[in-house]
Amino acid sequence: MNALRKVVNKIMPPPQKAEDGRDQWPSRTAFLLASLSGVIGMGNFLRYPSTVFNNNGIQWFIPYILALVLLAIPALALELAAGNAYRGGTVTAYNKISRRMRGTGIAANYVGFVVTIYFIPIIAWGMVFFQKSFESPLPWAGDTENYFMYEVVSAIDQDTSGRWVDYPSINFDGRLVGWDAFLWFLVWLCIFRGTGWTGRVVYFTMGLPLIVIVILIGRGASLPNAARGIKLYFGEFHGDKLAGTQIWQAAVGQVFYSTGVGFGFYTAYASYNHQHANAAQDAVLLCMTNAFLEAVLAFAAFGIVGFMGMTPDPENPIGSYGLGFMTYPEAFVQMPGSNFWSALFFITLAVVGVSSAFVMLDAVMTLIMDSPFARKWSRPWVATVVVFIVFLLSLPNMTQFGYWYMDGIDRWINNVGLVFVVWAEAVSATTIYRYEDVISQVGLSSFVIYNAAYLGGQLISVIVGHTASIEAGAGAGFAVYIIGAAASVFTAKSPDVPVNARIWKRDVWGKNRHTEAFYYLAFYSGNQLRHDLNSVIGIDKNWTLPSAWPVLLRYVTGPILAVILSLAYPAFEEVYDDPMHILGFIIGHFLLVWVVVFFFFPQWLDVFIIPERRDDWKQPIAPGVLRDTTEGIMAEGMETGSTEKKIHGPSQGDLRRETSDTIDGSSSREERSDMAEDQPRRDSAAPESRAAM
Repeated sequence: MNALRKVVNKIMPPPQKAEDGRDQWPSRTAFLLASLSGVIGMGNFLRYPSTVFNNNGIQWFIPYILALVLLAIPALALELAAGNAYRGGTVTAYNKISRRMRGTGIAANYVGFVVTIYFIPIIAWGMVFFQKSFESPLPWAGDTENYFMYEVVSAIDQDTSGRWVDYPSINFDGRLVGWDAFLWFLVWLCIFRGTGWTGRVVYFTMGLPLIVIVILIGRGASLPNAARGIKLYFGEFHGDKLAGTQIWQAAVGQVFYSTGVGFGFYTAYASYNHQHANAAQDAVLLCMTNAFLEAVLAFAAFGIVGFMGMTPDPENPIGSYGLGFMTYPEAFVQMPGSNFWSALFFITLAVVGVSSAFVMLDAVMTLIMDSPFARKWSRPWVATVVVFIVFLLSLPNMTQFGYWYMDGIDRWINNVGLVFVVWAEAVSATTIYRYEDVISQVGLSSFVIYNAAYLGGQLISVIVGHTASIEAGAGAGFAVYIIGAAASVFTAKSPDVPVNARIWKRDVWGKNRHTEAFYYLAFYSGNQLRHDLNSVIGIDKNWTLPSAWPVLLRYVTGPILAVILSLAYPAFEEVYDDPMHILGFIIGHFLLVWVVVFFFFPQWLDVFIIPERRDDWKQPIAPGVLRDTTEGIMAEGMETGSTEKKIHGPSQGDLRRETSDTIDGSSSREERSDMAEDQPRRDSAAPESRAAM
């Protein structure tokens, strides 16, 4: 047995341990490949080419690049930095930002969990194609669409004659169940051992697809008439499409789906890095690598488009399933060596699908293994139970109504659930982080008025935009925000601690109480989160989160996602009589309820956080002072209303001097990097008025 154990440990090494005892990736490369394994998948192979085809022309890259830079990278930087600095999955890491973000953390895990449940069944369809790729001629030749729907998926036609859409059969397809079980076994095999083994698996799950991508690009570009298809991709410009909402909604949806933001696994995987990993640089690397790979891979798809003589039809857009399971298979039939190309494509699709699934499920594993109830549980046994449960939950997708069941859940978990989670991350982190500092400087009523205007402006804009016009909605939203912001500033008390942040140039904005109050209301939480994270992830030669980062999160990412979220609802009118879409609509909205409920009752999620870390959110009221470098009035006093907290903190005079020397006013990276360890601790008493808060 000892010899066998040594062999297993050699092949599947146990995870390395960090100084704090947490599992750790064997290398930065392993972390990056593991993270890319979660995003290089069907979003790149199928969704991106079909979305670009429906919005053909080089104008596509305008909304796509803007969404990447303004939305995806800032949100990804938040997820990675929180996991790196605060050493935990989404619930534990977000708890340290604010305990009221615990619900957002659990919601991100929920999105990844739900998507994983139907992700593997989609790959099971591909395995049927792979199995049939060894028959000659390929059995779907001449009738790919019907072969996919009735032979591969075993779908039945819906009965739409009554008030409700009816599905007359619920029988299982045993062949699909078998492939489903086999693929879930592969998922278990990839995650049961932990980061040591997973860090090796990803060299294969990323290496093979990269090789195949090169092969497919070469084959696609060399097909007859491939140039005609590539011209649709890069050789045309349709500026009129930018005037509509469809291309913008498609670009944002593609960016979030393919980059993996909002699924929870980035925070989980970043927590297995060493604490001072280069998270800001990793966010850019991951986003740009993913964007480059999917943009390049599309050349293969458009080569096939030209080969097949396809042209975009606005009335009949092609979907991801249509491209992957109808267009590609039909193209393979017409190619020399059709069996080889079909087998190669579908086995590669299986590899990237399994890798995406195990990465998303690994975030749920992190949530469980970080919990106090799992301290003595064996990871292999936890992985076994989790995979078995998810396998059982995936079985409805293997029925004759499974295609429609999957379509209903996929639409609403992505168009509503995923978008809402990223909105909640961006808005919450930049609004409620160290909000006690803000209230101490401007007063509670001013804080409430400002944020009511900020959130109310978004709500009013989408309501008016849908009922009147886009222009009217934008105007109404801005009006609500501007009026509310002005009211909050003029009702604010004079801040005690002067603003000395780089983003607030005092020679431009002045030193009066109104402009300083506006800074605290509008920018303080996000900017202070940036400084506190940079003090951990921005040391030495690491990249730091830039000044624009919190501004983008709060005033670009948040409002844009609110608009994108609202665009999902009109489509429900088309499917309100379909039980599968009603179920998907409900599943997609569960997390909205959870985020709100756990915002007000965060203690209900204590079960997922070990006792010694449940109070991570507590911190002194010390405006402008780096986190964990001083003691002061504990923030819990403001939440509980207690006035008897023991005070060991800086006086107002100390705070004024402190902020002059803190990271806000530092002029070099070295000063910013060293601030956390150089910051002096204060022992003078704070004013009684602040104790009473």
